[in-house]
Amino acid sequence: MCPVAEGNFLHADLDSFYASVAQRDDPALRGRPVAVGGGIVLAASYEAKAMGVRTAMSGRIARRLCPGLIEVPPTFTAYVEASRAVFEIFRDITPVVEGVSIDEAFLDVGGLRRVSGSPSTIGAVLRRRVKQEVGLPISVGIAGSKFLAKVASAASKPDGLLSVPLGGELGFLHPLPIEALWGVGRVTSGKLHAHGIGTVGALAALPEDALIAIVGPGSGGHLHALAHGRDPRRVETGRRRRSVGAQRAIGRGRHTGAELDATLVSLVDKVTRRLRSGERVGRTFVLRLRFDDMTRVTRSRTLRSATAGTDAWLVAGRALLEEAMPMIADRGVTLLGISISGLDEAADEQLELPFEAVAPSRLDGALDAVRDRFGSSAVTRAVLLGRSEGFSTPQLPDQR
Repeated sequence: MCPVAEGNFLHADLDSFYASVAQRDDPALRGRPVAVGGGIVLAASYEAKAMGVRTAMSGRIARRLCPGLIEVPPTFTAYVEASRAVFEIFRDITPVVEGVSIDEAFLDVGGLRRVSGSPSTIGAVLRRRVKQEVGLPISVGIAGSKFLAKVASAASKPDGLLSVPLGGELGFLHPLPIEALWGVGRVTSGKLHAHGIGTVGALAALPEDALIAIVGPGSGGHLHALAHGRDPRRVETGRRRRSVGAQRAIGRGRHTGAELDATLVSLVDKVTRRLRSGERVGRTFVLRLRFDDMTRVTRSRTLRSATAGTDAWLVAGRALLEEAMPMIADRGVTLLGISISGLDEAADEQLELPFEAVAPSRLDGALDAVRDRFGSSAVTRAVLLGRSEGFSTPQLPDQR
């Protein structure tokens, strides 16, 4: 019997990462419903998910759905250490690794068949090593494109492996709901369902111009290609970030302007320090808000010249927050996030007449040096004294 032809792309995704780390580190939590977070669920174990608990759900609703729910605080250092250990395994298996987030990556194993075996064999080895060496479950999808590999890993959860054979891509993809496609969120899903389109196969049957008429030219062409299994992207290594950001869940209830400003200051300090550590400068500030009804909004402002200076970005962020205060007063806010985009290498910064480079603030540099040596809380702003830093989602380190 001829072996099944397999694609070269693997998508590896740690299962319920934060909750799995909690269960790994505390045996008493294993097999029990666990939620990481406080006011907002950051991650839920599969035992909690079976009771309806979901990420971004309020703790109050989660406890009502799952009376035996065990809530644990996030542990940033444990997540970072576990992620580093898992990525070491990825890179030991193949040098062609593209990190997507702290808990998932694409791997290209096309050149390893004679050395390491088939992609399914490599995927099984990867899963076994992550379980034995790091103590965490991981799901792996295998396919001839990155998109299908990611869909396959999601379909294999929890703690599974699924390979989509070459030639069988559409048979796997078309019965799936349209929400399996990248780019189909709540709004796009609503538009498609309103036209009676509920599966990828039904979407694929539409002419491209008809799909564009429903969801617009950008999304229409993208979704039409994915529905037919077309995704030419390769696994990219060494790619630097296009933006740097951080966000913080702040819970329900009314928050004063001073409280929101303190959260904004903390996030700007964190993000601009990361910019400088990576020797990057940026041009555009984006403010992200999530309201009490879980809807979101973004606002942005582009500076005249690129910078990594904290003061310039704080001015931009405060202006955007001030403009958003009427919306916040009307709708409440549960999450505040920022990002800085339009990134360039600091050494490649485009100078403006009269061609004088703006020297980085010596204060920023001095504070960075103190925090690098003694920890991020060694020096802080007076407005942040006595305030919890909260939890910010861990990020992959920027590539150089």
